[in-house]
Amino acid sequence: MQQIYLDNASTTFPKPQAVADAVYQYITHAGTNISRGTCATTTEDLVFATREQLCRFFGGEDSKNVVFTKNITESLNIIIKGLLHSGDHVLVTAMEHNAVMRPLQQIGTELTTDNAPTDAITFSRIPCDADGALRLDALPQLVRPNTKAIIMTHASNVCGTLQPLAAIGSFCQKHNLKFIVDSAQSAGVVPINMQEMHIDALAFTGHKGLLAPQGIGGFVLLESMIDEITPLIVGGTGSLSHTEHPPRFMPDKFEAGTLNLPGIAGLHASLSWLQQQGIDKIRTHELTLTQQFLDGLQQSEAQNLLRIVGKRNCRERIGVVSISTDITDIAELAFILADRYAIATRVGLHCAPNAHKTLETYPTGTLRFSFGWHNTAEEVNIALQALKEVLAHGL
Repeated sequence: MQQIYLDNASTTFPKPQAVADAVYQYITHAGTNISRGTCATTTEDLVFATREQLCRFFGGEDSKNVVFTKNITESLNIIIKGLLHSGDHVLVTAMEHNAVMRPLQQIGTELTTDNAPTDAITFSRIPCDADGALRLDALPQLVRPNTKAIIMTHASNVCGTLQPLAAIGSFCQKHNLKFIVDSAQSAGVVPINMQEMHIDALAFTGHKGLLAPQGIGGFVLLESMIDEITPLIVGGTGSLSHTEHPPRFMPDKFEAGTLNLPGIAGLHASLSWLQQQGIDKIRTHELTLTQQFLDGLQQSEAQNLLRIVGKRNCRERIGVVSISTDITDIAELAFILADRYAIATRVGLHCAPNAHKTLETYPTGTLRFSFGWHNTAEEVNIALQALKEVLAHGL
């Protein structure tokens, strides 16, 4: 059987052919480093062009403030650990991924009482409803005199719910808070404009909605954030080699060591492909499949075969759908879908335990289906029929 790949929230697959061609072209015909040799011009032009693409794509201020990392987890670690200091307090949502929560738990503590130590880094969770949507009405009472930022995901990797970035950005601007966004599940699918949404720092990864290879990601800063963040890693940059002190100018301030240049070549190609297709076209396709899947699931839900976790429509969501069931262990269900029907999904807690607590699916987790550009209506029908067969007729 030909595989039906419904795990695009983990990583999109397959990539556009242009992406594979660009990586191959770099490895076989370019191969040079940047800022470190007399043959580096072509590669430097490629890296600069990709920064320009990303700056336009995310509505940034200046392409020099686009920083490349290996993934969004590294980006968030750099921002969180470089921005926060003793006594700072931040707000996160109840739907956060561990890419945000583990750095915060490592350097700080959750604020559960009013007598927390004033010299600690603390955080509070903004409550979300049963569908994973942030409760805007809860924001004002959570802000404290020492609150420095709101750090949050744009879209849930568990249930697909989108959060209102523009409204939260306006709130941050009004209360003089930094606004840091994790765009792992939304970049490449949902338009984001940092300046219009008052986003101070945007972290992104290449291998999901941006359709690039694994191992390339980054972040984009507004000019006002550059001096606010201390680099996590320093070393050789190919610039200011006469001094042992790290550079303070962008992007060298945050780009020590050799970049993933084959990954950047792939990202450059994927961004060009996305621009040609148009995000709106891709989003419409993915949500059409999502609604088809949700409609089919609601029939099974009415028969008590499963439960849809999160929204039952496509308003303010992406193409990520989770289910739970009391009929069988969801891990066994995922195995059967893969073994008998060649349907690839993801099962478990998805590195977002508190999101599952919010959605009341902790500690079991959910079975997640996530749709991408290359999926078809026929594949959705096959997945729905497979679920019905297994749940209605037994394992």
